[in-house]
Amino acid sequence: MHLTHLRGRRTWLPALTACLAAAGLAAGCGSSSDDKASGSTGGSSSGGTIKVGVLHSLSGTMAISEVSVKDAELLAIKEINAEGGVLGKKIEPVVEDGASDWPTFAEKAQKLISQDKVAATFGGWTSASRKAMLPVFERNKALLYYPVQYEGLESSPYIYYSGATTNQQIIPALEYLQKEKGTKKLFLVGSDYVFPRTANKEIKAWAKANGMTVTGEEYAPLGSTEFSTIVNKVKASGSDAVFNTLNGDSNVAFFKQLEGAGLPADKLPIVSVSIAEDEVRGIGAAKVKGQIVAWNYYQTTPGAANEKFVAAYKAAYGNNRVTDDPIEAAYLQVKIWAAAVKKAGSTDVEKVKAASGGLTIDAPEGKITVNGENHHITKTARIGVIQADGLIKTVWESDGPIDPDPYLKTYPWAKGL
Repeated sequence: MHLTHLRGRRTWLPALTACLAAAGLAAGCGSSSDDKASGSTGGSSSGGTIKVGVLHSLSGTMAISEVSVKDAELLAIKEINAEGGVLGKKIEPVVEDGASDWPTFAEKAQKLISQDKVAATFGGWTSASRKAMLPVFERNKALLYYPVQYEGLESSPYIYYSGATTNQQIIPALEYLQKEKGTKKLFLVGSDYVFPRTANKEIKAWAKANGMTVTGEEYAPLGSTEFSTIVNKVKASGSDAVFNTLNGDSNVAFFKQLEGAGLPADKLPIVSVSIAEDEVRGIGAAKVKGQIVAWNYYQTTPGAANEKFVAAYKAAYGNNRVTDDPIEAAYLQVKIWAAAVKKAGSTDVEKVKAASGGLTIDAPEGKITVNGENHHITKTARIGVIQADGLIKTVWESDGPIDPDPYLKTYPWAKGL
């Protein structure tokens, strides 16, 4: 089953819970003997290696994005091994395919924990895949590192989030539209699943509190290529800008049809939070040139750490490949785990968790610090504009790293979300 099965606004979570319960994977389900054996020791490190899981969609709808994320994690593992590994042992990746299917992610996560005895797993992309895996890792007291920006309103004692949460990406994008672009009327377009629905709920709350009018809110099934009706509604709305939370190949059709309707970037700014350099390669730079994106890292981000990272990634996978925010976050999270293991002197999950809080790394995106309470990291917000060559130029960035606030506790307008 592919992600197009997540179209229903209210039906996906009950369906997910029922499916996982049927498979014996939902929170509260009885643990098997294998589950109990896995415990919280951090997996097997017998012999000369320490196993870790790498779990991404290598086939199906999301492979266009997740294959590159997998490649970044394998690069980080290769670099760490070249430096001697961790605790005197080499890291051995066990790669699994989530197949763009959230029950498969849950099943593969259980397999990595119970059978492969991995010390940690690096994986996921969509919020649906993360939510499918969350009860598996929590019940087994095992570690998941998740590399993609998401809608927030979540934290887990067994998940580390190396991508942005709401106050590090979506809110800075809204503030940029209002302050720098003078946006007063905003139209919302997204794919019909949990991330866009929740993000748009947050956007509407922010807009109401900050004097911005939401002129429309439209959703399309994942994989949809027909946007004429939505484009006509956008055009008729008189909006100053569009906030785009579409994912995957739908963006190709959406931007092509916007241009066909006489709405190129210079007439209607569109800010996207799921299009990065790797997706621009698939969409075609000509279709999105001049459009706005909000992330925390671009291939063009200055600094010696990023220059080294970009060079290493291209050397490993080819000069035609690009780095982007999820790719960098995936690479970074392997380094975070390895640093915590070295600090703890153990792969034991609870010891790694204790060692992670306050951990600071000079990453390609800049200096980051791991929050020991909510397991997110500090991140610098960056607004960029897509260039003709497919790379992204930073046009605004925050004064420094922003502390993660996944539940938006510091924002009065977010109460009740």
